[in-house]
Amino acid sequence: MTEKAVRRSKGSSISRVLEIVEAVASAERSPSAAELAFLLDIPKPSLHRLLQQLQADGYLQVNMRGGLVPGERLHRMAMGVFYTGRHKAVRQAILRRLAAEIDETCGIAIPDGLDMVYYDRVQSSWPLQIHLPVGAHVPIWCTASGKLYLSSFPKARREQILANLPMQKLSRRTLTEPEALERSLARIRETELGIDDEEFVDGMVACSVPVKDQDGRLFACLFTHAPTVRKSLDELCRFEPLLREAARELGELIGELPASGDDAV
Repeated sequence: MTEKAVRRSKGSSISRVLEIVEAVASAERSPSAAELAFLLDIPKPSLHRLLQQLQADGYLQVNMRGGLVPGERLHRMAMGVFYTGRHKAVRQAILRRLAAEIDETCGIAIPDGLDMVYYDRVQSSWPLQIHLPVGAHVPIWCTASGKLYLSSFPKARREQILANLPMQKLSRRTLTEPEALERSLARIRETELGIDDEEFVDGMVACSVPVKDQDGRLFACLFTHAPTVRKSLDELCRFEPLLREAARELGELIGELPASGDDAV
């Protein structure tokens, strides 16, 4: 019996479940059940039984191509690790420093289907503010963070999404034609700098950079936005080096595990 087989024979159902979740979460493309069975050396009947349970519980789901992708509960778990009390003080310190340096509101947005969700933010001290509170859902096709997230998909997948995306006109400059938006996304993919040139709200500009996990994949987006009476898009984008440094620091938090006995802040 091989070392791998010995290890497998001693593994529990819990170990197998965790291996499945890890394999799906870390895959570059959504794997099929057959691919998982081969990769993890799990008998197909056992694998299908575990997959059915994971899907029923919301940890995994099947995409349009029949591949396995993380489900809503797995997304919440990942965000929970990032959003733990232990990390909150560091995260807030990074955001406050950045907001003070840019002198505008800064925040973190995380993908959620066809929306980006604001999970943290630090307001600027200016009297004139744009009210987008924590927990707000904003569309992916006309916001800096949403466009940055869309640009991270391969071209074929982007085109598939755009073809089915209800791109409503939310401001004078919202891009509502798939071809025009795809050209914008192609440029963003090259620069990894999401931009919103009054495409979401008239009189507001924004830019965004990716917060990446240890495998270099987009986990969240770090953004800043400002009314055009204070800053143009070009002026806001000049703070890109500060945004990228803060995103790098935030990315390092993702890979950290809470130490035993640490208290929540």
